[in-house]
Amino acid sequence: MKTKALVIAALTAFSIPVALAQTVPAQKTDEALRAKLPEDIRKAGKMVAVNNGSFPPYEIVTGTELTGATKDLSDAIGQILGVKIDHATVAGLPALLSGINSGRYQFAMGPVGDYPDRQKSNDFVDWAREYVVFAVEKGNPKGIKSLETTCGARVSVMAGGSAEKVIKEYSGKCSAAGKPAVEVQSYTDQPSSILAVRSKRADAFFSSQAPLSYFVQQSNGQLELTGIGLSNGFKDIYQGAVVPKGSPLAEVLRDAFNQLIANGTYGTIMKKWGLENNLIKQAGINQGQ
Repeated sequence: MKTKALVIAALTAFSIPVALAQTVPAQKTDEALRAKLPEDIRKAGKMVAVNNGSFPPYEIVTGTELTGATKDLSDAIGQILGVKIDHATVAGLPALLSGINSGRYQFAMGPVGDYPDRQKSNDFVDWAREYVVFAVEKGNPKGIKSLETTCGARVSVMAGGSAEKVIKEYSGKCSAAGKPAVEVQSYTDQPSSILAVRSKRADAFFSSQAPLSYFVQQSNGQLELTGIGLSNGFKDIYQGAVVPKGSPLAEVLRDAFNQLIANGTYGTIMKKWGLENNLIKQAGINQGQ
């Protein structure tokens, strides 16, 4: 119960971001694109997209309600495809991927990191670029400035995510070099991960720059970003929607995203939520390296 109370406190402490007052234009149904949807989805008139909890400012889950850039993009794509997109929440990325591959959910709008190892089991429709940095206590008392300065530090990450894999691999390098290993703390959601830093149980939260920027902005000066502009163990990072391997939904979603990019709606939504630095020029499939 104590852990649950702390998570609720974290959600309360970080208020929902005030999006810019921009009107998102309604989309016309593209009948040709709708015809490419699997027959069962056309008959049902809806799809269920799964998320793994709050990932602000993309996905902000409050109870059963989803807001954020992902919700706005989902609504626009649903209009293009002439179907309703409902949303469900599960605990953690592994549960999200297994839910998609079992057929319980049609897809995840994400954005979820697109990496070659994940492409073996799923296809990714990339619609954002991302960078991985650290959120630390204001003043950065532990001096964490890059991945290379984390030996001996306590670092929180999202369980099952790419940042967890990278920091664990680097911890092994620390040990091999005779340095203290990284104490990796894995959590199932973003609020718990950032709460670990605010409560001084962790020295840093290693994650995507977009949500970390949001958490820092909402921290009343208690947090700051570090490691900006560095690779931090990653190549170019693409993020996107996730579908089962070989699903026709991949091409349908890609084409719908590219319509939103071409008509300016994508840019409007991303800027509305402060994601100008994460824009992509063209949506693509499995671009992760």
